Amino acid sequence: MDRLMRGKAAPPHGGREAPVAGLRAALREFAFGMTGYEFARHAMETRTTLENLFMVVLVGDMIGLPVIPPYYSLGLLPFVTPGVTSWKRRVLRERDLTEMHYHHLHGV
Repeated sequence: MDRLMRGKAAPPHGGREAPVAGLRAALREFAFGMTGYEFARHAMETRTTLENLFMVVLVGDMIGLPVIPPYYSLGLLPFVTPGVTSWKRRVLRERDLTEMHYHHLHGV
């Protein structure tokens, strides 16, 4: 009633759609967590690993690991320049012994 007095339109079906939509969203997130979360997480880890490998091959000489001649990497340098600082931070970060093993629950 207050919305009508302020000039707002009345909600459809008396405002009962919001709890149903919230329940539907919660069930969708639960189903994703049960079925697709591990796949999405693994895809993100694989992408990060491949990006690290690409950057090592391309600009590895920045961290003391020359892989290909600088002539070829200079052509791609304008495209990878925005990600160089975050890549160096990610690669040169000090790691703990527990971070070297992935704690996945495969088959459980």
